[in-house]
Amino acid sequence: MKSTIAQVRTYERSVQLLMVNQFTINLGFYMLMPYLATHLAGPLGLAGWLVGLILGVRNFSQQGMFLVGGTLADRLGYKPLIIAGLVLRIVGFATLGLVDSVPALLAASAATGLAGALFNPAVRAYLAADAGERRVEAFALFNVFYQAGILLGPLVGMLLTGVSFRVTCLVAAGIFALLSIVQIRALPARRGDDAKGEQDQEGVLSQWRGILANRPFLLFSVAMIGSYVMSFQVYLALPLEVRRLGGDGTFGTAAVALLFAVSGLSTIFGQTKVTAWCKARMEPGRALVWGLLIMGVAFAPLLAATAIPVPDGGVGLWLLAAVPPALSALLLALGTMIAYPFEMDTIVRLSGDRLVATHYGLYNTICGIGITLGNLLTGVALDAARDAGMSALPWMALLVLGLVCAAALYGLHRTGRLAPPVRDTESELATA
Repeated sequence: MKSTIAQVRTYERSVQLLMVNQFTINLGFYMLMPYLATHLAGPLGLAGWLVGLILGVRNFSQQGMFLVGGTLADRLGYKPLIIAGLVLRIVGFATLGLVDSVPALLAASAATGLAGALFNPAVRAYLAADAGERRVEAFALFNVFYQAGILLGPLVGMLLTGVSFRVTCLVAAGIFALLSIVQIRALPARRGDDAKGEQDQEGVLSQWRGILANRPFLLFSVAMIGSYVMSFQVYLALPLEVRRLGGDGTFGTAAVALLFAVSGLSTIFGQTKVTAWCKARMEPGRALVWGLLIMGVAFAPLLAATAIPVPDGGVGLWLLAAVPPALSALLLALGTMIAYPFEMDTIVRLSGDRLVATHYGLYNTICGIGITLGNLLTGVALDAARDAGMSALPWMALLVLGLVCAAALYGLHRTGRLAPPVRDTESELATA
């Protein structure tokens, strides 16, 4: 960790703030969100469909508004959108802890989702702009802070929720309030390198049409959906498999916690080393291919485990329930460590350093829709596997998904579609 902190200090103050910013955002978010469904269904006594609706509104308001948030960041500057998103999170989290009416809960859930749509594209575009030629390394460090927040947040939330869920909400809102003050005072104003006059002359719809006409960017976005579907299985399919074999008791809970610990700690301690190794030995396109390939292969241990007869109990059952999922979580983390920094850098390169936040916004929307559909299909595969006695089905499907996405990226890399677009130099000179 000392080397990681030393590396962070070599960046500008704005980049350092953005990394701390993302850690704190994830800390506050994951303090609260893992326990929201239990609060809604338990103390508030809401029906299951209402719980699903409230959680779904948060996801929809975030995924559906990413493009708008990115566009506003490019037009108004990155800092105002970061601050606006943080303030919305304060309001949303405080409201979730203080109200019990369904309309107010829906509004608070929508506010927390919209907050993410405002600051996520802005933070990434700001980081890419100020990191300059060291973007890949900066996004590697960014992922360390990102995962640290995910790892620590639920632990803090568990302690606070033991007192009351209202305390958790208010503490999370307080964290975002403190972060807002720090960002207002210390984060320099920043906007993209696009000339303001060009932004004003070109309408929003025209900008969106231009991005939608960027075929390499769209193909890359679709090809990367699989990486998000696969990585999300640490929170969906892998815990369900652990509990299917290990039960819902103390062992099952500990084994699920092990999944999250393996995923988060491996990233915290290995991300910068993995990125440095990959950057020294391969092109960005090849790194992306290898990252998705490893993520697909991550489901091989679970696939192989289906060929082993399930023991009636004892140590054998515990090992079968814990070891293959933990190994899969480790491989998923490794694949993500390889791909993520180059993924974020490729988006900037495919945008031609123009309207970067808008590109990030559309990319997040495309991947968000893909995650929703992918998780739905994964759930269907898990149910079908259980009903038909075909436990290998979901792991085979996810392995094939990884291979297909890796092959798609390999095709994009080999055909040069992951290279930066060539600008029309003559046109630029004539305009100048």
